[in-house]
Amino acid sequence: MTYSRGAKFLLGSLFRGRLNTYGKLKPRSYTFSTFNRHLIANVRDVIDTNSVVYASTIFSRNFSMGGSSEQMNLIKQLRERTCAPIKDVKSSLVACDWDLEAAHKDLRKRGIVLAMKKSSRTATEGLLAVAHSDSKTSVIELNCETDFVARNEIFQHLASSLAKIALSAECSGQQSLSSISFDPELIEGMTIKLDHPKLNGETTVQNAITEVAAMVGENVKLRRGFTVSTLSPGVVSCYLHTSPCPGLGRIAGLVTIEAEDESVSLDSLQRVGSSLAMHVVAARPTFLSKELVSSEALDAEREIFKSQAESSGKSSTVIEKMVEGRLRKYFEEAVLLEQKFVLNDNITVKSVLNDLSKEVGSSLKIGSFMRIEVGEGFQRLESCGSEEATV
Repeated sequence: MTYSRGAKFLLGSLFRGRLNTYGKLKPRSYTFSTFNRHLIANVRDVIDTNSVVYASTIFSRNFSMGGSSEQMNLIKQLRERTCAPIKDVKSSLVACDWDLEAAHKDLRKRGIVLAMKKSSRTATEGLLAVAHSDSKTSVIELNCETDFVARNEIFQHLASSLAKIALSAECSGQQSLSSISFDPELIEGMTIKLDHPKLNGETTVQNAITEVAAMVGENVKLRRGFTVSTLSPGVVSCYLHTSPCPGLGRIAGLVTIEAEDESVSLDSLQRVGSSLAMHVVAARPTFLSKELVSSEALDAEREIFKSQAESSGKSSTVIEKMVEGRLRKYFEEAVLLEQKFVLNDNITVKSVLNDLSKEVGSSLKIGSFMRIEVGEGFQRLESCGSEEATV
């Protein structure tokens, strides 16, 4: 195509001077040799003239492309540093006259402002992060607005780091309870060191959350935290469901198994404890034992079962037996020790614990259990194609 355009330009230049006012060629007589010499001379003139123009154009284009390439490189560097949207990255670079360091500072300032504006938006997605020590486990829930951000490596790194900070925090009442929840404000002022190339090393927990929110462009919030520990020799076992990497997941099950004998094999306890933690995630128990079922819950269930039985029109004696039978079924569904074990539905969880006691030669008990899921407690309201969530 370039060759064709060049040929048209040369022919046009040759005949442009010979057109009369009517656009027709002026009459001129040439011999063949004279016409040939005239054609060659004109071609040389045109080539010489256009060589300068073409060279000038190429130089200008190369210079322009070189500048554009340098700018793209700066955009790429700043994007890798901050993970900010390309539009914001370019805007900061232009505002700072393509100074990389100045644009980085400007972008951080902008990000903090934007993060503060987005802090009122509802965040129901996210991850649970777990950290362990010898006899203690901490769990935190870090929320964001979309599951896309929950898969972001920076978000995941922050969640893991927060769980470790929560593990080191001392909570009031920790010595007398095996499992407690704590307010996120307990750790928001603590110092955290983020060992990640895109995060700013040592800062406070609150500042780290704000910085990550600025990077991902969503509201990021530390919603809640828990610590679980054993009050006697034993283990804290954990199972994470829908886990993108070790220590992170969307659903967590925790179980503490405690022994009377200090010399008991903790490896055996941990092995069975992990299976019981998985059971907690799958079976969703509400109470640990029948004795711990609250009288309010029992009365409510009894009232429901009695109302259902009375609709059958049977005698009061039969109705009472029907209610008792349904209560036994309720215990099997809601009480952990009475539930059928998910890995072997021929036995109950209580039987699993008794078998383990015989294996290790010590009396064992489940001290506490916990099931946590990302976003639980939020009620989603859908109307007019939009979705919002309330607690």
